[in-house]
Amino acid sequence: MRPESPTLTAWLLLFLLGLIWGGSFLGVALALTGFGPAWVAAIRIALAAVILLGVAFATGQGLPAWASDRGRRIWLHCAGMAIFSNALPFTLLSWGQRHVTSGYAGITMAVVPLLVLPLAHVFVPGERMTPRKVAGFAVGFAGVALLIGPAAILSGEAGTDGLARLACIAASCSYAVGAIITRLAPAGPKLSFAAAGLLIAAVVILPVALLSEGIPASPPPAALLGVLYLGILPTALATVMLVHVIQTAGPSFLSLVNYQVPVWAVIIGWVVLGETLPAQFLAALGLILAGLATSQIRLSRARA
Repeated sequence: MRPESPTLTAWLLLFLLGLIWGGSFLGVALALTGFGPAWVAAIRIALAAVILLGVAFATGQGLPAWASDRGRRIWLHCAGMAIFSNALPFTLLSWGQRHVTSGYAGITMAVVPLLVLPLAHVFVPGERMTPRKVAGFAVGFAGVALLIGPAAILSGEAGTDGLARLACIAASCSYAVGAIITRLAPAGPKLSFAAAGLLIAAVVILPVALLSEGIPASPPPAALLGVLYLGILPTALATVMLVHVIQTAGPSFLSLVNYQVPVWAVIIGWVVLGETLPAQFLAALGLILAGLATSQIRLSRARA
């Protein structure tokens, strides 16, 4: 069944998703004042898992069945999503934000849909790299190189800040892999799938946080507010919202949120945290968004 044309509600949810996800980098910055990177990831995942499991069972969806071969395939994809869409990128971004601004981390998220293009070409039937997509990827990749820093790339000496930049880019790569794993999963209730993925992610990341960082000391209120925001809004509530948007307006419409997230991250970092970004990073954002727009023009025209 093809989704209907986006309604006003879908547009409002799309706007809120961009704002919520853009604000997640502020949440990480606050959480890092009292927790280590692994605990920031672990707490947000565990809290979101509890919330989504409650929603999934309250709506009658529960968790995916295990008895059939199809059910086991779904759980296998849930495990892939747990690692590549939750545990790994959340940890990488949290570590990276100890050394880079929240605005910079937000900009790197615009890379995700560009990285999905070549992965989808290889792994998703019917998703071919057309000349327009190749051009968009090339423009966007130039923006990625500018984000990392040409000097660091040419010299091979990144330093701590350079490694933090690479960690944020690696998180984007991880999200792209997770998106392909999720897309190739057998059809089924999306909330059930997301709840199972978060459950697995929590089981994986909690021991890692405990072994690597120990039991966290008493955190300040700002850190608690940060992890509560991360778990409740961008990880749990946003999942419920995106499921509704996908079901009513389609995944192509949801992809428009990729233009919003980095912009909101930069604005919030500037207004709330007083961050400033070098012109190099803003130019990189322009290149990445231009590449993303170029790769999606034909898709937009086809929908019209």
